[in-house]
Amino acid sequence: MVIISGVRKYFKKNIFKSLRFRIILLLLAAGIIPCLIMKAVILNSYEKRAVEVRTADIQNQCTILCNQLSGIDYLNGITSEVIKTELTQLTNIYNGRVMVIDSDYEIEEDTYNLDKGKTIISEDVIKCFQGKSTSHYDAANRYIEVTAPITDTETDAVKGVMLVSVSTDSIADSMTILEGNANVVAVIIIVTMAVLAFFAGVVMVKPFKRITDSIGAVTEGYDDNYLHENAYTETVLLSEAFNKMLGRMKVLDDSRQEFVSNVSHELKTPLTSMKVLADSLLSQEEVPAELYQEFMGDLSEEIERENKIINDLLSLVKMDKTATTLNIKSENINELVERILKRLRPIAANRNVEVVFESFRPVNAEVDEMKLSLAISNLVENAVKYNHDGGWVHVSLNADHKYFYVEVADSGIGIPEDSVEHIFERFYRVDKSHSREIGGTGLGLSIARNAVVMHRGAVKVFSQEGEGTTFTIRIPLTYVS
Repeated sequence: MVIISGVRKYFKKNIFKSLRFRIILLLLAAGIIPCLIMKAVILNSYEKRAVEVRTADIQNQCTILCNQLSGIDYLNGITSEVIKTELTQLTNIYNGRVMVIDSDYEIEEDTYNLDKGKTIISEDVIKCFQGKSTSHYDAANRYIEVTAPITDTETDAVKGVMLVSVSTDSIADSMTILEGNANVVAVIIIVTMAVLAFFAGVVMVKPFKRITDSIGAVTEGYDDNYLHENAYTETVLLSEAFNKMLGRMKVLDDSRQEFVSNVSHELKTPLTSMKVLADSLLSQEEVPAELYQEFMGDLSEEIERENKIINDLLSLVKMDKTATTLNIKSENINELVERILKRLRPIAANRNVEVVFESFRPVNAEVDEMKLSLAISNLVENAVKYNHDGGWVHVSLNADHKYFYVEVADSGIGIPEDSVEHIFERFYRVDKSHSREIGGTGLGLSIARNAVVMHRGAVKVFSQEGEGTTFTIRIPLTYVS
């Protein structure tokens, strides 16, 4: 039972669900079903036609004999050896039986000599006395029954009926031979279709097999060659979708590798600096207190830098994991920006940078307060960090019927034209030496953009080197999930 169950599961999983199997099955059905239908149609058509021809012949013979019987007044007792001979011949030719019935429903003549003198009443005989010739085919018992009226030559009144029953064994024998030939032809067609179906199934599935192999190669490492399977429209669409996915995966993989490399580099740099400082202290036997304090101050700065990098990385990771779980609430954006600037103004004051906030109207919007604060804070912090002493940062808030806009403009060092398109990339810094000097990690703008995009918003930048930079955030007033 276990073996049978295993075999059943194998066939169900690997055979019955196979596209090749279904193609073969479909083509076999397409060959077998028409064959069976054609066989049935041919046999039925032959039988119907053969019965119609036989019935017509018998009716013609009956009409001729009925006219002869009427002409000699056979039903009034006048006998004719010629007529009897013709009735016998009709019986022999068609392997049948002929009965002549008078107006009293009495059998006057029976070529089988079984029921002569007996009375016969049947539906067909009654109809025939009413002037309607009848014919009936009994397929089960294999005979044709025909009635023909015997009419008076002068009055056209029906004075008798000729009832003829003939065997259809010859038709049945012919049908048997025809059915045998049809079966042979059907077998040949089915075998041919089976062979063609098998090869068609193999050929038609090959493109999908190649696609499967290409997809399987992804698990072992990305192939440099893209998939180009043009056998069918479906495979073309599948190839295009796969190539698009593969390209995206390569980009993501390259981005991941670059990100890991950048993270390693950024985390290693402060650690290297701290090790150098520590080794310098350890290499000296007597360290003056002033030098010791200086070194410890440098160590503290490097630790703070390391901590900043780690916090920014955690912010990015947290955003990636909670992209679909924003804590959306209706917030007063005016108050939100005011709180952010209140926290950052002391930092700006250290560099003598003036921070000005201009609100054009009250704004309430559906946002995640924490993430939006993180975005605006990073933009304002960057505006302060990369500014000139005695410079300014101008923050404005406005809205229309659909969006609200936060603009952060500064009088800072600006961004080179060739660097503008890269500034939202993780760890990208325009001036690495200067950025490190002021504590930049290259993650702030990436964090800001991610936060804005999560709100279904957009961020744009305009900058002129040496003159300043302007960032504009556009976020819908109503969050759409």
